[in-house]
Amino acid sequence: MLVFIVGAALVLTLLSYLLALLFPEPRPNISLMTQVNRQLPGMIVSGITIGFVYAMIALGYTLVYGVLKFINFAHSEIFMFGSVVGFEVMQRLAEGGNLPGWSPVLLVAFVVLAAMLASGLLAVLIERVAYRPLRGAPRLVPLISAIGVSFFMIDVVRAFQAITRNDFNLTYPLNNLEWIRNPVKLAIGEATVNIRPTQFIVVLGAVVTLIALNYFVNGTKLGRGIRAVSQDMATAGLMGINVNRMISLTFFVGGAFGGAAGALFGMNVGTVTPFVGFIPGIKAFTAAVLGGIGNITGALLGGLTLGLIESFLNGLLVYFPVLGQRYTDVFAFSVLILILIFRPSGLLGERVDEKV
Repeated sequence: MLVFIVGAALVLTLLSYLLALLFPEPRPNISLMTQVNRQLPGMIVSGITIGFVYAMIALGYTLVYGVLKFINFAHSEIFMFGSVVGFEVMQRLAEGGNLPGWSPVLLVAFVVLAAMLASGLLAVLIERVAYRPLRGAPRLVPLISAIGVSFFMIDVVRAFQAITRNDFNLTYPLNNLEWIRNPVKLAIGEATVNIRPTQFIVVLGAVVTLIALNYFVNGTKLGRGIRAVSQDMATAGLMGINVNRMISLTFFVGGAFGGAAGALFGMNVGTVTPFVGFIPGIKAFTAAVLGGIGNITGALLGGLTLGLIESFLNGLLVYFPVLGQRYTDVFAFSVLILILIFRPSGLLGERVDEKV
């Protein structure tokens, strides 16, 4: 993974310098080469941070697709739900006056675990109510159900926030934490990189949960059961594996990762709304397709790739007045279109030759 991050960052760095050579002054009195030198380390840090978030969300898509060959488009709202749960936990601690007394590690672990548990249980409930009765239906039917669940969850969270908070924009109570307000400043050549503690939290939390997932899938009996169901559901059932239980467990694990990503994302960004899951969810789906839908390693690498691309574009497009940073999402979704056209199986997916 480290080799991939270094390689991707190096490629994007070379492309940035090439862009700086082609467009030396996109705006009057602004040298793009100078700006690249100053912003390059910060863009890499931001790209890795958001890339890990995309990777964690993408794992939810990948796990469910690997078992059911079904895209759970409600997963973006499970991510949103995890972000809201993380806010509620921190807000309750802040209202009780207990927030400053928590150590950083225990606080982050408690918030993330609460979001994982709540989101995982929600994903299991969604599977049981909205997907399991449609398992034998044509593929379009559960897809429509997933979209309906997505809108339903947005409106439920909106109603909850209107009743309890009278506001749709929830701000994490991070100002009560002294350790989170002081960024770490690193001088690299001409550049000074401000690394926020929340960025450390996101990367560290993502790495820990990804290591735990790898052990769970490859080193436990339940993980081997999920892999058996993903390879051949009928044969797994004949061998005594409870298929429904394994599918529910898959949804729980995928939902838990979405919830963890939501809580980490909320702490990094600082605010959440009922609509916060849509764009990150679609980008995470792009990351899953980029890496190879159904491939866990592909989801991780796809998320990091997309995060780095987005960060570099976000840092460079601001100097082009015709485009600007608002076109970052356009380029991100262009990646999805190009992958679907030229390599639908993704970077790590296996090519499937259909014989008639």
